[in-house]
Amino acid sequence: MKTGFDSEKYRKLQSEHIRERIRKFGKLYLEFGGKLFDDNHASRVLPGFLPDNKLNMLEELKEQAEILIVISADAIEENKSRSDLGITYDEDALRLKRALELRGFYVSSIVITKYTGQSAAVKFRQRLESLGITSYVHYVIDGYPANIPLIISDDGYGKNDYVRTTRDLVVVTAPGPGSGKMATCLSQLYHENKHGIKAGYAKFETFPVWNLPLKHPVNLAYEAATADLSDVNMIDPFHLEAYGETTVNYNRDVEIFPVLRAIFEGILGECPYKSPTDMGVNMVGLAISDDEVCQEAARQEIIRRYFNTACGVRKGTALKEELYKEELLMKQTGLTPAMRPVVQAALRREEMTGHPAVAISLPEGQLVTGKTSDLLGASAAALMNALKVLAGIPHEVKLVSEDAIWPIQHLKTEFLGSQNPRLHTDEILIALSASASMNPSAKLALSQLPNLKGMEAHSSVMLSQVDENIFRRLGINLTCTPTYEIKEKINNINN
Repeated sequence: MKTGFDSEKYRKLQSEHIRERIRKFGKLYLEFGGKLFDDNHASRVLPGFLPDNKLNMLEELKEQAEILIVISADAIEENKSRSDLGITYDEDALRLKRALELRGFYVSSIVITKYTGQSAAVKFRQRLESLGITSYVHYVIDGYPANIPLIISDDGYGKNDYVRTTRDLVVVTAPGPGSGKMATCLSQLYHENKHGIKAGYAKFETFPVWNLPLKHPVNLAYEAATADLSDVNMIDPFHLEAYGETTVNYNRDVEIFPVLRAIFEGILGECPYKSPTDMGVNMVGLAISDDEVCQEAARQEIIRRYFNTACGVRKGTALKEELYKEELLMKQTGLTPAMRPVVQAALRREEMTGHPAVAISLPEGQLVTGKTSDLLGASAAALMNALKVLAGIPHEVKLVSEDAIWPIQHLKTEFLGSQNPRLHTDEILIALSASASMNPSAKLALSQLPNLKGMEAHSSVMLSQVDENIFRRLGINLTCTPTYEIKEKINNINN
């Protein structure tokens, strides 16, 4: 894969820029938008950006930083889940804390926002107490964010718990959007000011990239990634007016800025920023080393997002309006599904064989396919074929014997109630692992699994959740044609 981003340059530029902002205020509350780690979107559209880049950068500031994790009581009550990981926000908050502490970061507390006494939030706070984790609650404020006199009063921010922090840099992060990170930061500014402590606020958002053009593919890929949030990139009018410089931001930050300015003035006596862009500290655009590589990577991401949303609409997990937006972004960038090579390869294999097929693109653009058979599902077959190619094993060599597959099929159909005897990707990988102790070729193929990370794949039909999860864990970028396999349709009706 070609590289278009300099991670080392980014780490140095970004950490120094945050230090500058700390020096400006003395103490800084830094709202971290997006994912603090596992930022796979950024690594896809900026080849060379490591998924943990932001965390690696923060390690430069570890000794002066502490982290607050924010979660909305509504999200806890609604059992809201992260679609990429399949876990609830409350579980992810605990996962975040554990992962950060394993890296040596100080996570001081968890803040539950939008609290109105929700029963699930009460139970979660009791759980935190039993685990020895400090927690605080912030309440719903009537008329937020427009009722500024109430917000900056003892009955507004003043009613919230004062989160005790001890370090110069307080990073505020969350399991997902809408958690109340900005409100938590501003509430803290109010309380710090009441306690005579000078503190400031800044925002870290990787996307949209403020110093790239509005219609740059990397910025459009961000719109595609947030179609469910109705985010729209736009020129920052406040920055243009103040400095005569064109920069890019997104609608929510632009729309809320006049309110933020009034809140800053009410708390601090003046607003330290002239525009939403001023509030940001993101330096990612200055570390792009090959713009064309990043543009092409972003175009491919837009196509992937289109397929994912189309499948979501078919499954009932996404709205048609989201798909309309994805289709519009495809048109704006002159893209078609055929511009994703694995799509055509999978569809051709299905047309030739009459069975669902999966295609995987390997290094140097080599395409490997697999189709559904009596023994294996298409995704399992394609995965095995890809491992053979990577290991240099001839196609006719059997890595797993039918004698090893049959007992698994028998277990599924006779004891576990499955109507589908074919092995999924997780099952064939277990069979491959079991064969590796006796079969040198199986052992060699198994060793190639890490080399699948970053590869592209497409299925001519929507896959099971099990297969999707395996592709995700292997780091393969999977898309599916938004259609069900006919047999699967019939089984769903019968069940």
